[in-house]
Amino acid sequence: MSILLSSPVTGSAQTGLTSPTYTVVTDVAPDTNGKQYAVTALGGTQTGVRTHAVSDPFTVTFFRPRVPKALASPNPVTGRFNSVPKNTYTIIVRKGVNYAAGQAPQILTARMTIDVPAGADAYDSANIRAAMSLAIGAMSAQSAGLGDLLVNGVL
Repeated sequence: MSILLSSPVTGSAQTGLTSPTYTVVTDVAPDTNGKQYAVTALGGTQTGVRTHAVSDPFTVTFFRPRVPKALASPNPVTGRFNSVPKNTYTIIVRKGVNYAAGQAPQILTARMTIDVPAGADAYDSANIRAAMSLAIGAMSAQSAGLGDLLVNGVL
């Protein structure tokens, strides 16, 4: 199934945010190999949080490889693969943040990059899905902890 965010997106628990939701609309991605969504409205209690604006972005973008790589044939003598290329998928969240009074927002960028060995998509899809399940589940379970870490630096 392709990426299709249903709106509103339910946010994970964060210190200081109560039942956060984000109304998103389809936006134009900065590259043709991506899908982007912009946050146009907030739900729950999110005091001080701002929605998307040109100079104060709040977007999530999903990228696939521009040219997907396939697994080449193995060495005919050894039966081994000389190299295994990777297909890189990326998720980027951009959010304008203020750093001082009277200044234009700067952009916070959060990236998750996933490098999938070519051929694994066909040969071991269950373990690719398990890796994503763990990664997203761990980030969701630690959402407030990650937010606190970025604010107070305590790991």
